[in-house]
Amino acid sequence: MAEVKRYIMSASALDYSELHTSKGNQLKWKQDGYWYKADQFGYEGIAEYVVTHFLSETTVPFPYVTYEPVVIEYEAREYVGCRSKDYYITNPHLQGYEQVPLERLHRQFTAKNLSEHIGLIPEAEDRVKYTVDFVTDITGLDRFNDYISFLVQIDAFFYNEDRHFNNITVMWNPDDDTYDYCPYYDFGLSLFADTRDDYPLTMSVEQCMKLIKARPFSNDFVKQVEACRSISDVELAFRITREQMGQEARGMLQDIDVDERVVERIVWVLSDREN
Repeated sequence: MAEVKRYIMSASALDYSELHTSKGNQLKWKQDGYWYKADQFGYEGIAEYVVTHFLSETTVPFPYVTYEPVVIEYEAREYVGCRSKDYYITNPHLQGYEQVPLERLHRQFTAKNLSEHIGLIPEAEDRVKYTVDFVTDITGLDRFNDYISFLVQIDAFFYNEDRHFNNITVMWNPDDDTYDYCPYYDFGLSLFADTRDDYPLTMSVEQCMKLIKARPFSNDFVKQVEACRSISDVELAFRITREQMGQEARGMLQDIDVDERVVERIVWVLSDREN
């Protein structure tokens, strides 16, 4: 059985900027070229690890951050969480670029809150189209439609309930005012990882599925995916079967001694449910 690696954080490594989720903010540190995040609601680090592991088995052409589970020691306290390599290291072409969430981009160019603005648009399809048209017009990223469609499909497959306009991001180069695609990130509230508040481990997966809501274009995952078909024809596909995915996930998680209830929940989501 493998042992999850432990890392001691220095006081200077703590990042005081807010790491937004739809449910609050999360402790994070940057040290030695890695970002570290502490679990806040349940098994977010495991969710990040599993989702990004299986993204390597997809047809997705855009970059994404990969995570590994860790134990974090900070000021005599111990946190379970995950770490990821700074994506400026893994994506050197982004050196000199700044991360710009869509919420900030929209406020900068329209002085309006993007979430509130699309909330006034009745249909999910029109919300997606407005967002994609706005970003494409400002940034010139002509595949942003595909970028959004893939992201929405990934979130639907893994039941990520925490996609919002502060973690859908573009990269901006202030030197020449050009933009690029930001690696996909922030999958911690996938796979019903919030066991503290919403999906306790005593709850069945069927019950979890009745409660979960998608974001940011609709509260229904299927409707979000369908809405994106109006702006892109890309399809998320895996190079392994669902059965293989479940078997692999079980081995990965049992190897690092994850609670068996968490293992069974994740395996069910990946392999047993209908497409």
